[in-house]
Formats: sequence, structure tokens, C-alpha cells
Amino acid sequence: MPRDVSHLPTALQGLRIPLIASPLFIISVPKLVIAQCKAGIVGSFPALNAREGEGEHPLLDTWLTQIKEELDRHNQANPDTPAAPYAVNQIVHRSNTRLERDLEICVKHDVPIWITSLGARVEVNEAAHSCGGVVLHDIINNRFAKKAIEKGADGLIAVAAGAGGHAGQQSPFALMAEIREWFDGPVALSGSIATGESLLAARALGADFGYTGSPFIATDEANAEQGYKDMIVDSGAEDIVYSSLFTGVWGNYLKGSVKAAGMDPDNLPQADASSMNFGDDREKPKAWKTIWGSGQGIGAIKSVGPAGDIVDRMAAEYAAAGKRLAAEFG
Repeated sequence: MPRDVSHLPTALQGLRIPLIASPLFIISVPKLVIAQCKAGIVGSFPALNAREGEGEHPLLDTWLTQIKEELDRHNQANPDTPAAPYAVNQIVHRSNTRLERDLEICVKHDVPIWITSLGARVEVNEAAHSCGGVVLHDIINNRFAKKAIEKGADGLIAVAAGAGGHAGQQSPFALMAEIREWFDGPVALSGSIATGESLLAARALGADFGYTGSPFIATDEANAEQGYKDMIVDSGAEDIVYSSLFTGVWGNYLKGSVKAAGMDPDNLPQADASSMNFGDDREKPKAWKTIWGSGQGIGAIKSVGPAGDIVDRMAAEYAAAGKRLAAEFG
């Protein structure tokens, strides 16, 4: 029996499997987003990935035009299997001096799904709602979740332990249980969602969607160095270190990349939170440029290939896991 999605906003219905691809810093570009959407899941990218030189036409505007036109062509050619919608991630931290301009561009393009990070702001939610967009705000604990909804977000992305990039420390069991005590709106769960089985587990915990990023690093369409992709394939959960050193925000990184930069991943100092900077001129310090983020679920990634193959595998695993449980409990 198909799952009931009638309680979800229209933009979040009709997915092949209940999965949202997370926006990956530098890595998520139109080619990857388009592949994810064509495969039937929500593809996304950070607005700040679209960088341009001073005085140039906004690259974000160009990217959104490219994504919309390609997905429109796909839908016209494949009316029975249309692409999923796309999402744009906005870093709403006060250091992002490009935010106001990027909000205007996203409103102009009627972006259907907005993912907001590092601070909940009413004016950002109002901008999204002005063009019919749905806002999902990422959080690492129940307190931040309540603040996000109070300020107008439509749904949440619960970033639990084991997620790639800026990750929380709470168990997904605890985090989802606390959120579902008071919130019945859309929730995506992040944290080692790299298989169909983990996606089904997220649904069992009460999440409407899984939220996954690290598997898509090791894809043909990802804007990542080959060494990064290969390290994802060759690594597992024990090869991940949790640190605040590289951005000022706690996150998960590949130990191999930390070692290659000449540091001991088991003895890293903490960073001062005031070092956070998400301005449009943000660049990692030269020493950190080859520090690579990753979640703990990468043991499931066995090779580099098309993004669509990741979705195909997870869809098959998700269906098989569901049938096993149905047989047991049916």
C-alpha cells in the first residue's frame, strides 16, 4: 500500500522514495541536483556554492534557470515519471552578506523548497512563503526545533549523530521522539542515512523523509576531487572524526584527509565559535582546503558512479526491507 502523503505540502509529495539529498558545500552543483531530481528525490544545493566575480551576473540566477529548464525538458519527455522538485539551501548566519540578494533571486525563480541553516529568521521564511515555497530548517536539538517553528518554518531537518558536515550529537531515537511529542509537520532525519534499510528506519522513528549527503559525494556528477570520492569509497564509520576546528561548528570529517593535512585526527583542538564566517567571500584557510566532510554511513558506498545509481540502490533496499517487515508483522 502506498504511504499516505496527504498531510505533506504538495512540493514534498510524489517522490519516488521519501528522500531529500542534502546540500553539500562546493560539491552540490546543477549537474548533481538535476541528476538527483530526475532519479525521483529532492536534489539540493547551497546558494553560496554559486559564486561569481565582482560585477558579474549572479551565478545563482544562472544556475536556477539551468535547473528549471532541464527539469522542464525532462518532464515534457517523461510525463509518467516526472522529476522531483529541487531545493536551495540558505545559510542565514549574520556573516552571510549575500543573503538578501540571494533571497530575491530565489523568490524570482519560485524556488519550491527552501532549506535554512545556522539560525532561524522570520524574514527568510516570509520570503519563501511569498513565492509559495516550503521551508525546512535544520536543527540539532529539540530547543532549536521549537525556535524554528515559532519563527515560521514549515518543517524540520533533524540532524542527528553520524551526519556529515555540521552534525549534532544526539541519537536519532531521542531527537525524533522529542520532536514528535509536539510537532506533526514535515520532518526529515539526517545521520548515516545511506541505505534503504536506514531510510525505512527513519520512517519508523516518525520521520517523513531521510536526508542524505555523503553517498552523493562519490558520484560522477559531484563537484569533488577524485581523491575525495575515492576516500569515501575506501572508508567506513571508524574513519570519521567529530571536530569544531575547521569551521567553528562541530562536524564530521574524514580522518584520512585530516592526516594528509599533517594533523592527528585523535588530538584536534577545539575552535572558537566566533571563528564562524559564512560570508560570500568565505574560503577555507589554505590548510583546511583538503579537509573533507563525511557522515558515518559511508561503509555502504562501494564505488564511484552515477547519482541515479545511489537512488536505484536505496529504492530497491527500501522496498525489500519493507517487505521483510510486512511479512514479519503482517
